Amino acid sequence: MGKDVIVACDFSSREAVLSFLDKFSGEARKPYVKIGMELFYGAGPEIVREIKRRGHSIFLDLKLCDIPNTVKKSMAVLRDLDVDMTNLHAFGTIDMMKAALEGLTRPDGTRPLLIAVTQLTSTSEQRMKDELLIDRPLNEVVMHYAKNAKAAGLDGVVCSPLESPVVHEGCGAGFITVTPGVRFSDGAVGDQVRVTTPARARELGSDYIVVGRPITAAEDPVEAYRRCIGDFVG
Repeated sequence: MGKDVIVACDFSSREAVLSFLDKFSGEARKPYVKIGMELFYGAGPEIVREIKRRGHSIFLDLKLCDIPNTVKKSMAVLRDLDVDMTNLHAFGTIDMMKAALEGLTRPDGTRPLLIAVTQLTSTSEQRMKDELLIDRPLNEVVMHYAKNAKAAGLDGVVCSPLESPVVHEGCGAGFITVTPGVRFSDGAVGDQVRVTTPARARELGSDYIVVGRPITAAEDPVEAYRRCIGDFVG
């Protein structure tokens, strides 16, 4: 499995995201696109199909979390959008993750990659203790959630690049780590807490990095994307 940069297209309308993606029409390597809640709720499922028709791989980032049966039925709907990867929250329990996997699998046995969010990269250990009443160390919680995801049959987790090494050590090199919280060394951190650079994420073993504002808000998004690819993929 090759490394890749996933561009977080956190736009609220069809027009905005397509205008952004038009900038990459001349690129031989079409960006892998993350469609999150803002765009999915703003433009609907058809935007997923339209971006897919343009030749982009898609990570559908909706972070499902509900009772197992509801998540199973929701995944059964999402599987027909032909995305390449989707996700849910690991704290929804192993039973929920197993149900999601069952719903996501098509009658012919194929399915998108399914990964679980461990802890959001905007969450610090102090906030986890004070607001979520989780007293275990952050790395221990991430590792426990990752092991639960693997036990449920998932393909990997969303985690900080800083946590990729321990996840791979505990769950195997083939267990995917998709890592947001990536910023250029000369860029702003924004609302992220556990962050690193594309080059450092590569050293730490991230399989995919998710990069939003450093590309989408850049003066030259195409050049910023190329910089990310160069630093992370090589």
